[in-house]
Amino acid sequence: MEIEIVELEERKCKFILKNSTPAKANALRRTMLSNIPKMAIDEVEFHLGPIDVDGKEYESVTPLFDEIIAHRLGMIPIPTNYELFNTKAECSCGGVGCPSCEIMYSLNKHGPCTVMSGDLQPLGDASLKVKDENIPIVELADGQSVLIYAHAIMGTAKQHVKWQVANGVGYKYMPIIKIDQKKVVNANDIASLCPKRVFDVKDKKLVAERSIDCILCMTCVERGDSEAISIKGDDTCFVFKFETDGSLTAQQVLDKAKSILSEGAKNIADAVVAL
Repeated sequence: MEIEIVELEERKCKFILKNSTPAKANALRRTMLSNIPKMAIDEVEFHLGPIDVDGKEYESVTPLFDEIIAHRLGMIPIPTNYELFNTKAECSCGGVGCPSCEIMYSLNKHGPCTVMSGDLQPLGDASLKVKDENIPIVELADGQSVLIYAHAIMGTAKQHVKWQVANGVGYKYMPIIKIDQKKVVNANDIASLCPKRVFDVKDKKLVAERSIDCILCMTCVERGDSEAISIKGDDTCFVFKFETDGSLTAQQVLDKAKSILSEGAKNIADAVVAL
């Protein structure tokens, strides 16, 4: 397999997977959706009882059940660093919880206000502060307060969707567009039919200038000129798109997916040799 990057930003990527098969393309897609490890809040401790702030007493209550707040905290993207953290199962602490497999956050707010994701403060390394600071968690009225300690650990989307880092992962066959210029009756009419503006007209000739954008809708063939244009998908070449939630960059997700697939293939090969 070969990968050619078409577009790469911090949180989204578009690339071409070449010299592959539908099975390999789907394996890459499923790996990106389900097997990429990331940090997410998994345990939340709520302070119960009154909270004193500068001599004023607040009640530790909110309009939402604690379970709802905990769920919202779990879905907030947490920065993930593979060099600093590993899973509890692989940690030297034996899964008890330590700075090598767990991040602790505190949240201490009193109303009236809207508690936002940016109010989560990491205990220790300031670089672990959440990047998306404007995710609303709960609305507090006057006299209401919330004091929380949240624990983030490493996991994958196989366990829960809160550990899913890549979303909108999809691919299509690379379009193969052939044009018989001798049979094109009206190039401008055919070009205007395409919903993705794949075609241009140059020197009175119809040209598939942006074939990668073709969605194989066949409008140009069915409503245009079926004699002049033929379109089919290349089942050895695929156009991928995906986005991340920000806990990892798009480049990190792609690199990790390739690493996981490569390691899995090696393990299978070693097992076959050992038979």
